[in-house]
Amino acid sequence: MQNTTPNAKHSLQQTSQKTSQEMPQNAPQDTLHVVACIDGSRAAPAVCDYAAWASKYMDSPLTLLHVLDEERYPSEPDLAGNIGLGSREHLLDELAELDRKRSKLALEHGNHMLENAEQRVKQAGISDVKKRQRHGDLTESLLALQEQTRLLVIGLYGESSSDRNVNIGSQLETVIRSMSRPILLVPDNFSAPQSSMLAFDGSATAFRGVEHLAASQVLRGMPLHLVMVGEESPDAMVQLRKAEAMLAPLEAEITLAIRSGEVEPVLHRYQDEHNIDLLVMGAYGHSKIRRFLLGSTTTNMLKTAKKPLVILR
Repeated sequence: MQNTTPNAKHSLQQTSQKTSQEMPQNAPQDTLHVVACIDGSRAAPAVCDYAAWASKYMDSPLTLLHVLDEERYPSEPDLAGNIGLGSREHLLDELAELDRKRSKLALEHGNHMLENAEQRVKQAGISDVKKRQRHGDLTESLLALQEQTRLLVIGLYGESSSDRNVNIGSQLETVIRSMSRPILLVPDNFSAPQSSMLAFDGSATAFRGVEHLAASQVLRGMPLHLVMVGEESPDAMVQLRKAEAMLAPLEAEITLAIRSGEVEPVLHRYQDEHNIDLLVMGAYGHSKIRRFLLGSTTTNMLKTAKKPLVILR
């Protein structure tokens, strides 16, 4: 069953020397930033392109973030417990100095990546862009910026992912579970999104996801398919129409659909049939949608994703 209803009109340390004044705590909505995670992965150019698209689409400033892994590149080597005398102590000093040099080189490489990313997004028409570099854990760094973030953009495949058939970004699930802002997960190639679909199961937590999407304005004005996986019934359509009404602030054309079957193949098939660019999922509650998102099925979905996904928290 499908019903299309048009709504109203479309409409280490922090080395970049940026202070907290640039992205103040509890920033008003019009100053919230699109934050793009920049690393050495093959998805980095696409992250820049999608972040630039999102910045223009949502009329939000853009922050390019590079996080230097504290475990791989400690700002100050910790040799506690390594007690030695004579030449052994001299060797420990040399190892510590090598670690400092590695960290310094990694820092310079990160700055170079940020500079290249800045040039790329400026070529895409973004003038309000800032660069930030942090030394530490990725998730902790993102949480530190969460209050100033409207949308996080990150690659599906991280810097350590050498084989996309085996690995997705090693820290991706931790980021998804920890962040409470929408996350745009992107593949290696950019294509400007023109349409989207929201997976919906009618649960209380799914309605909270709908409310969150309406308030976030992430997909404002973009045609949206609201898809329920389950048996067609009058109650199901009532739930869909309630969700549709809640999404009115997006000022978008909304298509309602109910499909029966297993969640993962049904959603993928629907997306392919309608050539939908963005799949929106909610990481919340204990519904089958959540199990799809954060279970083994999701790992398979992320591995094979060819189009971007938006994760709501």
